Amino acid sequence: MTDNTARLDHVVLWVRDPVASADFYEKAVGMASVRLSEYSAGAVPFPSVRLNEETILDLMPLTMAERMKMLPGAADSSGHPVNHVCVALPGDDFDALRSRLEERGAPVSDISHDSFGARGKAKRSFYFRDPDGNVFEARHYD
Repeated sequence: MTDNTARLDHVVLWVRDPVASADFYEKAVGMASVRLSEYSAGAVPFPSVRLNEETILDLMPLTMAERMKMLPGAADSSGHPVNHVCVALPGDDFDALRSRLEERGAPVSDISHDSFGARGKAKRSFYFRDPDGNVFEARHYD
């Protein structure tokens, strides 16, 4: 049976170096790379990293911005027009993510409590940046 519930499929992030970004997301965030070897071989235009079985982050090289012609002004999106992307995690994964980010010296915010999100109020949340300045929020619900 196919579940046709609306879901987030992917988010495209502009990055300077997709290979270095994939390394950050694998080692610091704990995501698995997708199509990295194909990208390195020149067979695909960008790699991705997998958040879960349904959602990936595409690591789009900034050099591709000039080719974004699907809508007028689409190339202007290269940069950071998105405020942040939020990832909800179980409590243990939340703690492990924060530890890995701190070990790598990635900038992280203080922990907040009771911030509102898709499932109501999160028990804890914090923000971090990837090496290209993309901002993420990690949260943990009860």
